[in-house]
Amino acid sequence: MQKSDFYYDLPKDHIAQTPADPRDSARLMCLARQTGEVKHTVFSNLPELLQPGDLLVVNNSKVLPARLIGIKEPTGAVCEVLILKPLQQDVWECLAKPGKRLKEGAKVVFGEGVLTAEIQSTTPEGNKIISFTHPGRSFYEALELVGRLPLPHYIETQLEDDSQYQTVYAKTLGSAAAPTAGLHFTDRLLAELAQKGIEKAEVTLHVGLGTFRPVKEDDITKHHMHTEWYSISQETADRINATKAAGRRVICVGTTSCRTLESAWQAHGKICACQGDTSIFIYPGYQFGVMDGLITNFHLPESTLIMLVSAFAGYEHTMSAYRTAVQENYRFYSFGDAMLIL
Repeated sequence: MQKSDFYYDLPKDHIAQTPADPRDSARLMCLARQTGEVKHTVFSNLPELLQPGDLLVVNNSKVLPARLIGIKEPTGAVCEVLILKPLQQDVWECLAKPGKRLKEGAKVVFGEGVLTAEIQSTTPEGNKIISFTHPGRSFYEALELVGRLPLPHYIETQLEDDSQYQTVYAKTLGSAAAPTAGLHFTDRLLAELAQKGIEKAEVTLHVGLGTFRPVKEDDITKHHMHTEWYSISQETADRINATKAAGRRVICVGTTSCRTLESAWQAHGKICACQGDTSIFIYPGYQFGVMDGLITNFHLPESTLIMLVSAFAGYEHTMSAYRTAVQENYRFYSFGDAMLIL
């Protein structure tokens, strides 16, 4: 398939700049995989749409305050660093601006010395390998003090509260972007789901900024996915396997939860306690081994995420549903509305 097959026209004013308030008041499109039938409701009605025994698999990764604004020594020039992934203790791969001026040995100070960065090298892609020092604190404590949440480029409105870009069940620091399908859940809604017998299991996949990287190849099969770290606990593996054995449904909350389960399935032929790196790329033609349903947001045209949705719901059904979402004035992207595919 060609990248252009996944294009759709989206007016800019459909891109959500702020989250729904309350979170579960977002609209929800229900898409039937087999027929392509579309229905419209709101996210708070989710308990009515699922069945007792369904298992929701959520990504508990927490967004790092990964955006750092600092001063280069000794020039005083303002620099920006965005941490991407850890390589070893206190050494991270990062994006940096202005990249050309931050050569090997350059130092940048954040928060008057709470955190200091030294450029070690530059990768072939232009990213920087940076070592950090943080006197008297752990790296993460220093990051909480001086870092900011790295919002996607298409969100131009400043958040009132950083917690708006974290799920209510976020706990494991490591993501450069939120697993946004989960932003629609509230503690009250999770309690309602549990009361109905709809269970929840947690996995971890640390979302990288590569999730926003455009597909450049016209032939999508030539696209190389970014690598992300994932983990599945024994408890979660047991709950997923028990659900499948009982003939009940495993419903992933977000493409990151989907990629976690399908990565484990591909690597081990089953769901088991495991962790590792994944660069799985799911597009039409993929045969799903674990996932029976998906809760997801509306994604960018020609992105790997809309390709994943098309693999699960069917290409024609997906593109038709997206056209309907535009016509019905759904809100798109990270803070936008949601889709339930069953």
